[in-house]
Amino acid sequence: MLSRSLRRATSRLAAGRSQHTIAVLAGDGIGPEVMDEAVKVLDKAAAKFGLDLSLEHALIGGAAYDVHGVHFPESTHALCARSAAVLYGSVGGPVAEQHLPKWSNAEKNAVLGMRKAFDLAVNVRPAAVYPAIAHACPLRPEIVAQGVDLVIIRELLGGIYFGEHSTNGDEAHDTCSYSASQIRRALQVAFETAGKRRGKLTVVDKANVLDTSRLWRRVANEMAPSFPGVKLEFMYVDNAAMQLIRAPSHFDVIATENLFGDILSDAASVLPGSLGLMPSASIGSKINLYEPSGGSAPDIAGKNVANPAAQILCCAMLCRFSLNAPAAADAIEAAVKATLAEGTYTADIAPPGTVPASTSQFGDAVAAKI
Repeated sequence: MLSRSLRRATSRLAAGRSQHTIAVLAGDGIGPEVMDEAVKVLDKAAAKFGLDLSLEHALIGGAAYDVHGVHFPESTHALCARSAAVLYGSVGGPVAEQHLPKWSNAEKNAVLGMRKAFDLAVNVRPAAVYPAIAHACPLRPEIVAQGVDLVIIRELLGGIYFGEHSTNGDEAHDTCSYSASQIRRALQVAFETAGKRRGKLTVVDKANVLDTSRLWRRVANEMAPSFPGVKLEFMYVDNAAMQLIRAPSHFDVIATENLFGDILSDAASVLPGSLGLMPSASIGSKINLYEPSGGSAPDIAGKNVANPAAQILCCAMLCRFSLNAPAAADAIEAAVKATLAEGTYTADIAPPGTVPASTSQFGDAVAAKI
């Protein structure tokens, strides 16, 4: 659930547009094949709920490098800039080929470039265990039975990823810095999201070591009186990593800085049993980007075995928060849940002894339920 302020912002973006242009950036690896299924479902939802969409495709990552010699070409930037939202796939190639120009810094140039270009400052990533596939959760059943339903709010434009980086011989330096305004923007989303859920916010940091973490605590404590319905707590990042596995039911909403959020959100994303189940939204001041939590998985690309659920659920988030179309969003989410409940599983979540569905079969099953 996004915050009230961000819902207002995204509603303003959607208002006044009879047709909505959606920039579709499938990217690399499994990106094109899971994107095909997402577009199939989005088209079905658009037809049913009267959404006038124009889906325009562009290149990003290694696919863009093959054609344009850069990972984030100007033509892609221009399309995104005139779109209502960006539906993003995945970027990156095989680990053994990262030294090649096509793949070297591909994710950095594409993903971080998009964030910077469109002020994508806050990432919202839910992590919940679907009852129909609780068997896929790697935790013990008694832990899962306590409930796993949390949201991680991650600041995206500050911290060590956007600091200065240098290497001088045998020494390397990476600089981490934050301003109070950057922190406040992420925490505003976190407090408001917690207020509409179970009323608990955990700010994760390393305040016993880092000055930037101490600034996060100061800003959070300054903001807390404005949200009397939210219980605020702080937790060191090493403890948070442990508790995500040992006792995930402890968490409602987690807010944290860029690097910690990157690590913790990936850790939380395996709780449902697969990265292929987890969508995310990156919220900007003018446009939002929706992408699955998993990577490009080049080892299974082209085999029609990847789980498209996360990419499909990104379409639900897009409908809800960029198109102001909650009925379409609800229908997509319900269709995914119903598909899982009937026992249609891709290979990553299929119980032993069952025949897994292919990527396209899963997409067809979801589309049929819209």
